[in-house]
Amino acid sequence: MLGLCTAVLVCGALSVAESIFAPLVFALFIIAISWPLQRALQTRTARLVAVALTTASIMIVMTAFAMLLAWAAGRVGQFIVNDAARLQALYGSMTSWLESHGVEIAKLWANYFNVDQLLRLAQEVTSRLNTAISFLIVVFIYVLLGLLEVDEVSEKLRTWRHGSLGEVLLAGGSSAALKLRRYMLVRTQMSAITGLLVWAFAWMAGLPLAFEWGIIAFALNFIPFIGPFIATMFPTVFAVAQFASWPAAVAIFGCLNVIQFVVGSYLEPRFVGNALSISPFVVLFSVFFWTYLWGLPGAFIGVPIVIALLSLCEAHPSTRWIADLFGASPTREPLGQD
Repeated sequence: MLGLCTAVLVCGALSVAESIFAPLVFALFIIAISWPLQRALQTRTARLVAVALTTASIMIVMTAFAMLLAWAAGRVGQFIVNDAARLQALYGSMTSWLESHGVEIAKLWANYFNVDQLLRLAQEVTSRLNTAISFLIVVFIYVLLGLLEVDEVSEKLRTWRHGSLGEVLLAGGSSAALKLRRYMLVRTQMSAITGLLVWAFAWMAGLPLAFEWGIIAFALNFIPFIGPFIATMFPTVFAVAQFASWPAAVAIFGCLNVIQFVVGSYLEPRFVGNALSISPFVVLFSVFFWTYLWGLPGAFIGVPIVIALLSLCEAHPSTRWIADLFGASPTREPLGQD
C-alpha cells in the first residue's frame, strides 16, 4: 500500500511539474545518445569545443528532421488547397448522400467549426508552438550543461563511499545508455524501411505525393503504436478523397497496415534481439501512460524511459526481478541438451 501511494504521488508530481521534468528527461536521453560523439571529440580537442560541436550536431539533426517533416506536411497541404474545387464537389456529393439517409452533417460542422472555434484553434496552435520552442530551448540548456558534467558525475559515482548506490547507478546508467543508443539505431533503421515501403506502395498504387507519404511514415514511426496508426490513417483518408472509391481506400489501408505489421512485428524484433525485448503490453502501456502525463513528448519518450528504468532495476539484486518480469526473457536451452 505504501508503494502504491508513493507511485501515485510520483505520477501526480510528474504530471503537475511536466515543464520541469519533461525537458530534463529528454536532455538525459539526448546526452545518452550523443555521448560517444562527445567522448570522441574530447580526445582530439578541448572539452568546451567538443561540447559546442556535439550540441551543434544535435541541433542540425533535429532541425533537418523537423524541416523534412514540415516540408512533407506542407506539400500535402498545398496539394489539398490546389485541389480544393474537386474536394468541395466531393464533399457536396457526400453531404447530399448522407442527408438523403437522414444524417445532417452540415449542422454538425456548423456547431463545431464556426468562426469562434477556428479562432480558438489558431490561438491553441500558436500557444503550442511557443511552448514547443521554449521546451526545446530548456532541453538544449540541460544538454549543454549535462555534457560538461558527465565525467565528473561518473567519477563521483565511481568513488561513492555511502553504500552500493553509486555502483548501481553507474552500472545501470551505462547499460541504459548503451541500450538507448541501440534502440534509436534500430528505430531509425526500421523507420527508414517503413518509409521506403510506404513510398513504394503509394507510388505503385497511383496515390499522389507518394514520396511525401513515405517521409511522414518515416517520421511518425519513431512514436510506437500512435505514430504508425496516424501514418496509416492520413493516406487512407487522402485516398478516399482522391479515388472516390471505398474499396480502393480499404485496400490501401489494409496494405499500409501489413507494411507496419511486417516491419514492427517481424523485422524489428530480429534487429533488436533479446537485449531490448520488452513485453508488448509494457510498451503499449508506457506509450499511453506517458502520453497521458506529458502529451506527444511522452508518447516519444515513454519506451526509452522504460528501457532506462529496467536497466537500473537490473543493476541491483533486490530489483532484478522487475527486469526479469518485464524485460528480456531468459535464454532457453534447446531440448535434449544438459
